[in-house]
Amino acid sequence: MTDAERTTTPLVEEAMKKAAVAWVAVPGGPALALWCVPLEGALFVVTGPGEQAAPGLADATRAQVTLRGDHGGRIVTWPAEVSRVAPDSEHWESVAPLVAAKRLNAPGAAADLTARWAADGCALNRLAPAGEPLAGAALPADSLAEPPRDAPVVRATRKPFRLHRVRRR
Repeated sequence: MTDAERTTTPLVEEAMKKAAVAWVAVPGGPALALWCVPLEGALFVVTGPGEQAAPGLADATRAQVTLRGDHGGRIVTWPAEVSRVAPDSEHWESVAPLVAAKRLNAPGAAADLTARWAADGCALNRLAPAGEPLAGAALPADSLAEPPRDAPVVRATRKPFRLHRVRRR
């Protein structure tokens, strides 16, 4: 689908303008919360070493994007066409600095960050609307809540240390 053939609904356009986090699901994988930057009628997401992990997104051609409101409720879910912006392209030169400028808690200047992305093999992914938003029967009826995934940062909680016996009256 070319950019000229692609049409975006007003709901998707408005939701994308306000998006800072998007739930992105590639085929066969879970939906992951990823920070994003809305530019040029699409969402841009950086993944890779030193950035957020999104297994399969850099190699995917399609994804499903869900945007949520301030109170956590789903606003819209739409199919997206995923394309990767190459570090040696003109598009990288115009988009990467804008995405880097929006990166929260970035170490160093935006120019240093884009140079690190290119050197470390990070993927700058463009998620462009590629169809009508899901509605009605196409949306899941349940909450889609999942148990927390295992992570290396999780620690077992220990019982509190007590020096003496506590008496109850």
